[in-house]
Amino acid sequence: MSEPVKLFYTNEDWVNSRSGKNERPGEFPFTRGVLADGYRGKLWTMRQYAGMGDAEESNRRYRYLLAQGARGLSVAFDLPTQTGYDSDAELAVGEVGRVGVAISSLEDMQRLFDGIPLGEVSTSMTINATASTLLAMYAVAAERRGIPKKTLTGTVQNDILKEYIARGTYIYPAEPSLRLTTDVMRWASDEVPRWNTISISGYHMREAGSTAAQEIGFTLANGRTYVEAALAVGMEVDAFAPRLSFFFNAHSNLLEEVAKFRAARRIWARWMRDEFGAENPRSWMLRFHAQTAGSTLTAQQPENNIVRTTLEALAAVLGGAQSLHTNGYDEALALPTEQAARIALRTQQIIAYESEVAEVADPLGGAYAVEAMTDRLEAEAQALFAQIEARGGMLSAIAAGWVQQQIQQSAYAWQKRVDSNDAVVVGVNRFQDAGATEIPIQKIDAESERRQVERLRAYRARRNAGVWRAALDRLQDAAHCKNNMMQAIVGAVEAEATVGEIADSLRGVFGEYREML
Repeated sequence: MSEPVKLFYTNEDWVNSRSGKNERPGEFPFTRGVLADGYRGKLWTMRQYAGMGDAEESNRRYRYLLAQGARGLSVAFDLPTQTGYDSDAELAVGEVGRVGVAISSLEDMQRLFDGIPLGEVSTSMTINATASTLLAMYAVAAERRGIPKKTLTGTVQNDILKEYIARGTYIYPAEPSLRLTTDVMRWASDEVPRWNTISISGYHMREAGSTAAQEIGFTLANGRTYVEAALAVGMEVDAFAPRLSFFFNAHSNLLEEVAKFRAARRIWARWMRDEFGAENPRSWMLRFHAQTAGSTLTAQQPENNIVRTTLEALAAVLGGAQSLHTNGYDEALALPTEQAARIALRTQQIIAYESEVAEVADPLGGAYAVEAMTDRLEAEAQALFAQIEARGGMLSAIAAGWVQQQIQQSAYAWQKRVDSNDAVVVGVNRFQDAGATEIPIQKIDAESERRQVERLRAYRARRNAGVWRAALDRLQDAAHCKNNMMQAIVGAVEAEATVGEIADSLRGVFGEYREML
């Protein structure tokens, strides 16, 4: 557990000689932010996360968000897409389009971004086990509209390790999954050079119950594992490190969250420069997207979630996020309505244009409490790194279930505090209302799944079966021969293979991961 918060802090609490008391924003180790001018030169990207039903329904939401002033898109995919099943698979029944958009084919991807200027809009895709296939579909869809791959900007999450820790949407065992991750990194460095090829994610660990220190420790340890894997296949650190990005949770403890982001930046900077020998200053910079905490949203008195989200978004901004998603106030009940999504976006815009916090880089820098918390979180994360190393590294610690156990223990400790009223959740264990608040919720068109399945089967029926079969054979050959699989995946997409077919081809080579119980 973290140390208890003190009543007040003084300069005596800020004792870490590594803190850099004279450090300026934009200077190594970037405690105070990666840019010297903070947000004065450019505001963070207001990237709203959305996806529901079929491609057309999600496309309408994307157009709406862009019209309301969103600066980037973030795609949520449904569970079948995330786990490598087509929409007509037996295991997909009832899940198609339910927690994100259903994408099974190149045609789906083309419909998803119909009319959206892919060369101008930055797109983030929250996808991991099938990240290689979805990125290939995005790139091919752009090129078929005459938009060169090299102009595309965005991020693919592509962080499989946290799936074994906190989410569970894995397909293959860890070793071939890591290989796919580095194949994407190598391919994209040449083919999609402006793309962030991995977003190393602590968000889901925090949602599962980790502390702030654990979020830093386990996320950066995963990041270190990816760097080592990329170096092991012959990549030069400065060739890929500038395109690494991170994804953190913006939680409810405002001061601690600001400190968390600051501590993570300086740990990563020192690792990249001093341990991995990166020479490009951009390789030292920890750039991150933040999303407000879904786990703090309550179904009780859902309007209160607007306030929670505002405070969490403010923490991300004060901590120097490069992009931000704000949750809808109704997301404890369903996918957000247009009204909830608009309020979430307006929350960011009000912070950006009315609060003036964006006028100052690292506005809480030098505050005794924040500096002391930054030092403390760095020390706690360093203690976790030592424990991970003692267990043989992150892969071994995950395989043994140690990382998962640490998060579970933290989640249990927090829930005990809520249950005993030691921790107050407004509207849940204190300040309850007698009557439930009725609000409209987003509903998925009941016909959406049927339409999606019909279109998918028609798509398969009209493709060239010989070209399709040959492309999947080449993919399996690449998987067997240890070649980079991305070009073969792109070829399979161009031959109109589906997400599920590509995943099944790789299942035939790698098998499937089964969690130890």
